[in-house]
Amino acid sequence: MGFFSKPFDPVTDLPDLSGKVVLITGGNAGIGYSTVKHLARHGAKVYMAARNQSRAEEAIAQLKAEGLGPGNGDVIWLELDLKDPRNAKKAAEVFMKQENRLDVLSQLIENYAMTPDGVQEIVMVNVISHVVLTRTLQPLLDKTAAEPNSDVRIVVVASDGYRFVSGEHRFRNLDDLNNELKSSLAPSFARYFMSKLMNILYASELQRHLTAVGSPITVIAIHPGTVDTIRPKPAVSYLQFILKPIVPLFFVRPDQGAYTSVFAAASEDVAKQREKYKGMYLRPVGKITKPTKVATDEGLAKELWDTVDKFLEERGI
Repeated sequence: MGFFSKPFDPVTDLPDLSGKVVLITGGNAGIGYSTVKHLARHGAKVYMAARNQSRAEEAIAQLKAEGLGPGNGDVIWLELDLKDPRNAKKAAEVFMKQENRLDVLSQLIENYAMTPDGVQEIVMVNVISHVVLTRTLQPLLDKTAAEPNSDVRIVVVASDGYRFVSGEHRFRNLDDLNNELKSSLAPSFARYFMSKLMNILYASELQRHLTAVGSPITVIAIHPGTVDTIRPKPAVSYLQFILKPIVPLFFVRPDQGAYTSVFAAASEDVAKQREKYKGMYLRPVGKITKPTKVATDEGLAKELWDTVDKFLEERGI
């Protein structure tokens, strides 16, 4: 991926993915939707894990209308509500009853809201429930990874927004995870960016754990780019006529925003240089980038890992 290298285009640069099974969370809209489209069009069977069945089915119908048909892979809805880690575990168990392999697991609320388990919603959705989903699916990921010529990957969709997290932060307990970040200029955005920092830290710690036990599985965290996912909302509807003409000047389309997640999930470059990409953080398109000091702090990553462990153990999840 040097300066003069050919740009990655999933339409032409993905290999045949027939026989591969992929699970994508949040695949019914935005970047997730485009990721599903690219992988399925190259033959993969893709599970679209989402909470709302009607929206998922509408998205699948749209995919078929856009050209997902005979000769392509299949797209299947899997019920998944990330607000409850128990549901994440149940979804993983349902998936394992339906499939005997899993090649790629790709993990794609701004308000401060608490879940019944005493964890703020954005941390539960973006971090903890994804951890539960991954751990429950781990036996199937391991089984697939043990097959000849396997290439199993776990892709974590993070964001360069984590760079806006300022000050010193810890993840020693639930109070730390529930930090409202009230001193920030925009607390809702700050909490979102903090959850993305957690994603990067947890992805790197997961890779270390897998490598320590000799697993060949590749874990990659990615920044999709500055993507236009602005949709009309009542609270900002009066700004739509201002935002609509200028957004394309600074943001890429969701389809383009999916390029790095697709690269991480299925590019042959990763398969050929697996050790190079393990535990890495990629920016568009597929470029290895060293995160900031706080995002590479192994002590902080282990602290987060241990706190999530303790939380799940105490609740029997």
